Amino acid sequence: MATDEMAADKMADETGITREAIARVEPLIRPYVRHTPTIAVESADFGLMAAPIQLKLECLQHTGTFKARGAFTNLITRSVPHTGVVAASGGNHGVAVAYAAMKRGVHATIFVPKVSSPAKIELIRRYGAELVITGERYADALAASEVFVREQGAMPIHAYDQVETLLGQGTVGLEIEADTPKIDTLLVAVGGGGLIGGIAAWFASRIRIIAVEPEGAPTLHLALKVGQPVDAPAEGIAADSLAPKQVGPLMFPIAQRHVHRSVLVSDDAIRAAQKALWDHVRVVAEPGGAAAFAALLSGAYQPSPDERVAVLVCGANTTAVKFE
Repeated sequence: MATDEMAADKMADETGITREAIARVEPLIRPYVRHTPTIAVESADFGLMAAPIQLKLECLQHTGTFKARGAFTNLITRSVPHTGVVAASGGNHGVAVAYAAMKRGVHATIFVPKVSSPAKIELIRRYGAELVITGERYADALAASEVFVREQGAMPIHAYDQVETLLGQGTVGLEIEADTPKIDTLLVAVGGGGLIGGIAAWFASRIRIIAVEPEGAPTLHLALKVGQPVDAPAEGIAADSLAPKQVGPLMFPIAQRHVHRSVLVSDDAIRAAQKALWDHVRVVAEPGGAAAFAALLSGAYQPSPDERVAVLVCGANTTAVKFE
């Protein structure tokens, strides 16, 4: 094994983000999260020459995204102070923490940037959290939340760079393997990397994990090129869910070791994937939720004819149901 791979393995193991730890977390959060379905769709319906595609519909999770898993893991496995919890989010993580806090009877304060979608802002309010809208991007909301933590003593729940968050998101991989044990490849959209980090830790190179990012926010793509997390642009149609400044340091060694490759997709490709999912499957996906499927439709990732591919549709928090 190459020296850099050994170092990545050592760093990943030291964090405790392992297949065994994910398996321990799963029964703890099971009463609070859905085991979301995986369905097979014919690739020919989408103009593709490939085997049937498995769609993991995590968009049907409570709060509309996978992030409920990480939120509940944090609230169940950590000691929550009387001052409650605080989270910074582009939207979906905030929705998930607000929902989990409501279910667990905990006060939550959520910081989101102005770019957050109205659908996500409305959900945060509906779940009873205290909402603060500040700054232009996620990084601004995060900085404001860190000031709040220092002043109020609330427990921070990081959207992607927290051990418990990655362990919770890793349970998506556990479910995929249980429902579709014979897949070769899984396509996963990437923002800060909590989802793909947890899933990659679960599979540990036993299948190919393909990272998918918007061209306007190539965060993991650039990090893998230079060998460390670096600042990246934060633009595009999926900026409220897939556009942090950097991927998390906790997930990066896992990605180095267990993510097969990363690909980029255009905003137009994401819009086309949203429309195709609605037209053919009657699934509503937000831009970030449709990004992984966009890699297949656009040819950014081209499977072999007999390759058994699964795609994670990871988010549904949008008010749009017509894609014109």
